[in-house]
Amino acid sequence: MARMNPKHLGQQSALPDSPEEAVLDYVPNPRTGTDYLVRFAAPEFTSLCPITGAPDFAHLVIDYVPGETIVESKSLKLFLGSFRNHGAFHEDCTVGIGQRLFDEMKPKWLRIGGYWYPRGGIPIDVFWQSGPAPDGVWIPAQDVPGYRGRG
Repeated sequence: MARMNPKHLGQQSALPDSPEEAVLDYVPNPRTGTDYLVRFAAPEFTSLCPITGAPDFAHLVIDYVPGETIVESKSLKLFLGSFRNHGAFHEDCTVGIGQRLFDEMKPKWLRIGGYWYPRGGIPIDVFWQSGPAPDGVWIPAQDVPGYRGRG
């Protein structure tokens, strides 16, 4: 459910214990009637392997075209930080973040790229989007290079 009265903005807020406990806040889009792209980059995203408990690291890029609301950035930061002690596979984290934002915020379009750093010798990149990008909106490339190791 979308929160329109920000819980975190201007307040001291503790990091939630889990993504399920995290509260995402949304505020009115200040430019309704104009399609534009919002990008969040989280180059130090962390979660835990659900099997071994070892840390996993990713560079997340979230792009969206707002509808009636935009996500409040402090609440997004706390939501993403709540994954630090959360055990889930890369696919579940990446797609789950995108789907939760899409379901609650109801943007016109959203995509997320999860560029995961290698562990066990294999990088895993995960991508999800809500559908085709809207016509007439500049959608820049995410430009996160694929992992090349020493090559």
